[in-house]
Amino acid sequence: MNPQPAMPPAAATADALIHIDGITKTYGTGEVAVHALRGVDLTVPAGQFVVVLGPSGSGKTTLMNLIGGLESPSSGSIHVAGIDLASATEKALTEYRRSTLGFVFQFFNLIPTLTALENVALVAELVGASEDDARQALGVVGLAERADHFPSAMSGGEQQRVAIARALVKNPSVLLADEPTGSLDLETGRQVLAALHQASRDAHRTVLVVTHNSAIATMADRVLQLASGRLVDDRLVTQPIPAAEVSW
Repeated sequence: MNPQPAMPPAAATADALIHIDGITKTYGTGEVAVHALRGVDLTVPAGQFVVVLGPSGSGKTTLMNLIGGLESPSSGSIHVAGIDLASATEKALTEYRRSTLGFVFQFFNLIPTLTALENVALVAELVGASEDDARQALGVVGLAERADHFPSAMSGGEQQRVAIARALVKNPSVLLADEPTGSLDLETGRQVLAALHQASRDAHRTVLVVTHNSAIATMADRVLQLASGRLVDDRLVTQPIPAAEVSW
């Protein structure tokens, strides 16, 4: 990996999709208070593939939850796609999560009694997309020919790619992936990473991957490092490698 100095906020502000200013997040009060995030500033432009690294307890998942509108910051501001998440109503946050975001988690959470296509089509229907859109999303992740298979007949990597297709069928501006390769072997993990990267490049979509696996940083456009709730490193990658070459 060939890092450059951290991107100054001004360099990305013009086309910023995510803009975070001084956010903190504290759980509890007094002596038992846990300071999950401590004054994080971050600007992410549209179309960037970002890997967020850090040990357990560093604040990675909290940052993901704040960007996802699942939690509110204790202080500071966070804007995504022009939406002020810190002051948005619950109704506005629900619409934001429905239309702006796609989520991919370590565990696939597919409905076992539905085929791959039906799992994706279920979400498509919720957002007003069509079955053709669901088929297209499966095609993006390389599973067009597995559309009629049930999860039990699919590998872990295939199930995770169905989960990615399920997120993509909403055509989100931001795709958040929390440990998407955590339960997968190397070759299967590469397939999932390739699908995430393709999802970013096809639609100039911003993808944030939260992971413990530092090897994934070699395929990123940008790498963020968190420690003890602080953003301690923010660097660009000048020559990202293909997902097929990532190794751990």
